[in-house]
Amino acid sequence: MEVVLLDKVSGLGVLGDKVQVKSGYGRNFLIPNGKAVFATKENVAAFEARRAELEQQAAEKLAVAEGRKAAIDGMQAVSITHKAGEEGKLFGSVGTIDIAHACTEAGVEIAKSEIRLPKGPFRQAGEYEVVVHLYPEVDATLKLNIIGEE
Repeated sequence: MEVVLLDKVSGLGVLGDKVQVKSGYGRNFLIPNGKAVFATKENVAAFEARRAELEQQAAEKLAVAEGRKAAIDGMQAVSITHKAGEEGKLFGSVGTIDIAHACTEAGVEIAKSEIRLPKGPFRQAGEYEVVVHLYPEVDATLKLNIIGEE
């Protein structure tokens, strides 16, 4: 299936690219989320007519993401207190929901879907660096301090 991208999509392309994607990915994710349209002659012509407007929207989204990145990078370490055993092993784990909630309490709004934990939730008390994916190619680093309490 061939689609025209209406927004920058990581690993796929930028605004205006005509790309070949699997049918399910196009029908179930890209098109319903407004990231692409079918690559028909009518849609390509409509896209070209709206191109300047879409580029301006993408630039505004990028500027907002850069501003949020500066706010996150300027934050002090976010602390989360969690029950733990004697050696610092947590009872349960600290995941994306806990991190997003702690950041919101610290004054910076972060959605749980923006937090990247490639090795899964944290199960040990300590200091960590968490990647926050704000926009394609805009990632911020959040300092996280998990404090174990007995």
